[in-house]
This record gives sequence, structure tokens and C-alpha cells, in this order.
Amino acid sequence: MTTLTLRIADDLKEQLDALAESTGRTKSFLAVEAIKTYLQQEAWQVAEIRQALAEADADDFAKEQEVEQVRGKWQGNAG
Repeated sequence: MTTLTLRIADDLKEQLDALAESTGRTKSFLAVEAIKTYLQQEAWQVAEIRQALAEADADDFAKEQEVEQVRGKWQGNAG
């Protein structure tokens, strides 16, 4: 394990202090959990973008009929 030092805005520090106190967790624990969650979300998004780019490069697009079927499904369910 390693140490990371960072600067945060005063209002974020106050929110972190309050959450740590109300949950009984340390500020470090909460910060690590927040960073983990952020990294997981960003990694997922990057992977999805890379997959979409690969599909686009392979000309793997939805056919017009497929798009119309989905549009019809949602229009039919909307009202």
C-alpha cells in the first residue's frame, strides 16, 4: 500500500469529514472507496467506447430495419 497526498476544496473536505463522522469510517477509507468507484466507472466507459469504435471500424452498424423495429417498440410502449 502507498500514500497519496492531494488537495481538495474546503467544501469537499467538510463533506468528507461529516460523512466520516456519521458513518464511523475514516476519511481515507471513504476517499479510497470513492476513487475505486470512479475508476471502475471510467474503465467501463472507456471499454465500451473502444468496443463501439471497433464495431464502427468493422462497419458493424444496425440495419435500418433493426432501428425501425426498436423505434416502433418504444413508440408503441410510450402511449
